[in-house]
This record gives sequence, structure tokens and C-alpha cells, in this order.
Amino acid sequence: MSDSARALAEGSDAEAPKRQRRPVAEKRRIVEESYAAGSSVARVARAHGVNANQVFTWRRQYQRGLLGGRPAATLPVAALVPVTVSDAPARPEPIRGAAPGTIRLQFAKGRLSIEGAVDAASLRVVLECLLA
Repeated sequence: MSDSARALAEGSDAEAPKRQRRPVAEKRRIVEESYAAGSSVARVARAHGVNANQVFTWRRQYQRGLLGGRPAATLPVAALVPVTVSDAPARPEPIRGAAPGTIRLQFAKGRLSIEGAVDAASLRVVLECLLA
């Protein structure tokens, strides 16, 4: 329980902390910092002693022009990464030097090789033993 909540619960006359009023210019500066490339709202909020939800509220106000900021059309947008779609190979490529149906594992103290057709249940047992 926080000190202020404890004081209220005990019936003390202690006052709750006062709200901090920030000038519009400071809100605008914090919001613009949150839009910088590579920044996160949480980090910016923490650096300025503000709750991240408050920064998100200021960002909405900024987008509407209520903080005297830029028009919403000039705000940075998320960059998209180009994607190409191709036909996937029907079967995965075998590991170089390993025959089909072979599992080879290298450990610090040795190696394990399982050869032949390996069904899903056998593979699961091997993996569970290795992870245990």
C-alpha cells in the first residue's frame, strides 16, 4: 500500500500529493520526443516522471492540434518492411553430410546420431530427454 493510501486508510490528515500541471510547450516537447525514431513512450514518460498513459493522451491531443503541434499528416508513421512471397520447398533441405532420416547432435562431451526413419513420438522422447 502506498504512503498516501495508508494515510487515508488510517484517517490521517496527511494530504495526497498535488497534481503536477505542465505547460503546453512542455507537453508538446515530451510528445515530440516520444515520436522520435527509436524512442518508446514508456521510456520517454519515465524520463520525464510522467505516466505513459498521460503521454498517450497528450499524443492524441497533439494529433488533433490541441497542443499547437504539427498537423497529423506530418506525423511520423510506422515504416513497413518489404516482403516477397515465394514457393516454399516441398521438403526442408537436408543438413550437409547427413543422410535423410538422420538426426545428429553435437555436445561438449560427445555426439548423438539417430539414423533411419524417425517418427514424431521418437523425436519427442529424444528432445524431452535432452531438455530434462
